[in-house]
Amino acid sequence: MQHGYLILSSGEVHEGTLFGSTGTIAAGEIVFNTSMAGYPEILTDPSYNGQMVLFTYPLVGNYGWDDAWSESDGVKVSALVVRRLYEGRVPEGRRTLDEAMAAAGIVGIQGVDTRRLTLDIRAHGSCNAVICPEDRLDEARRLLSTFPPITQRDLIGDVAVKKPVEDPDLSVGFASAPAEAAGRIALVDFGIKRSIIENFYRLGVAVTLLPPTFRAEDVLDHGYSMLFLSNGPGDPALLQEQVAQVRRCLGRIPVCGICLGHQIITWALGGRTVKMAYGHHGGNQPVKDLDRGVSFVTAQNHNYMSDMASLPESVHLWFVNANDGTVEGLYDESLKVRSVQFHPEACPGPHDARHIFEAFVKEMDR
Repeated sequence: MQHGYLILSSGEVHEGTLFGSTGTIAAGEIVFNTSMAGYPEILTDPSYNGQMVLFTYPLVGNYGWDDAWSESDGVKVSALVVRRLYEGRVPEGRRTLDEAMAAAGIVGIQGVDTRRLTLDIRAHGSCNAVICPEDRLDEARRLLSTFPPITQRDLIGDVAVKKPVEDPDLSVGFASAPAEAAGRIALVDFGIKRSIIENFYRLGVAVTLLPPTFRAEDVLDHGYSMLFLSNGPGDPALLQEQVAQVRRCLGRIPVCGICLGHQIITWALGGRTVKMAYGHHGGNQPVKDLDRGVSFVTAQNHNYMSDMASLPESVHLWFVNANDGTVEGLYDESLKVRSVQFHPEACPGPHDARHIFEAFVKEMDR
């Protein structure tokens, strides 16, 4: 394997060994993920488009790669940082993580002190970084010096559908669309995970994917039971045209969302979002249900949070993060709006929050 470097915009340099697409220079915002397993689902999550993922778990790749675990049509992260890449045998029929990364044209680096780097990100916040082979160091530094922050990048165009898709086929290993649907939702795709669609299928709900360029009329004039906004990458503040279209739907059709969808709903309700220092990325985030007084563990992947103080009084706080008190869910009974910041479908992560999909469907029925 080839010697290479991880360079942060702060000027910090880490040496290591490259794997995957080793001749590639990759740039992106570096974030750490605390999950102990589930690297195929994480690396194929479209919400990570434009980001370089650092795993805090010290060994990654030990059970190989099966495309049936993918949450999209391929690897979406810009690069991968690990302490140690597993290089032994994997079960028959699977590829190694190195092989999967190489096939996707994505570079990774191992041998980095990920514990120290994680503590640095926690102390100073997420930042841009590049990974490069040693013979392209000057080129990588020039790229890093001009690489825009994630708050200035439109990242949804590459991971969303371009035209409506009715009852998308989720591929082998996932549930199929219901033969007799209890309702059909308009689901705006900002970079959706397959498992979110699957959870609606399992509840008997049919799905029509709409592109991010949707208009309110595309939803209101076609008899849908609910407008649902998906997860996705990037800064919700850049999506004001989508916010305007969602706002036109409020009060006329139930509106629900997850992650980026939750943040867009926050803006549509009159609130705003704030960029977090290093966000929540992993499968061990505790959340408290303020209505029921119970707590559960969730999977999360976001760099932005809703500012509760900016929202009108009609909006109720549904969930909060038990670690830092940040907003994890909202609802407005009069407008039939519900949204969550975490990922109730998990994949990877605990399934404690899957009941949230039932709450969404109840809004549709109500």
